Amino acid sequence: MKKIILATVLIGLSFGAVAEQPVGDYKNWRLLSVSHRTDKHTLRAILGNDTAIESARAGKFNAWAEGSILAKVKWKESIHKNWAAAIVPDEFEAAEAMVKDSKKYATTGGWGFGKWQEGNLVMFDETKSKECFACHTAAEQKNDYVFTHSALQ
Repeated sequence: MKKIILATVLIGLSFGAVAEQPVGDYKNWRLLSVSHRTDKHTLRAILGNDTAIESARAGKFNAWAEGSILAKVKWKESIHKNWAAAIVPDEFEAAEAMVKDSKKYATTGGWGFGKWQEGNLVMFDETKSKECFACHTAAEQKNDYVFTHSALQ
């Protein structure tokens, strides 16, 4: 099942369902992982900028490199119309980001949180960032507050 989800997410990425943005076109970023949120009924591709990919390849999951940006690209899930056993991406939902800058985002574990809107990465205000970080504390400091299990391990 995991292979089916990964394959469908990669197919979805190839159709260019995401927008351009100034911190680097995340359509060209590399895949770090995929996830299926059963509570949210979404499929997600977790992409990384070059700094995040280098950090992952070096095994630095407990201390991502400064400048790492993780993009979480989300689609609503759907059952494939010709293959009932396959969960596939449906409507694009959002593209969100985590930006590693320990000094700038010291109050939220060294991570800034944002969302791509109309092709631009817009960082959340302090209140919304603290809300995001509150969930990420469950990932624990020893994991640098990141839930992603990298496929590059």
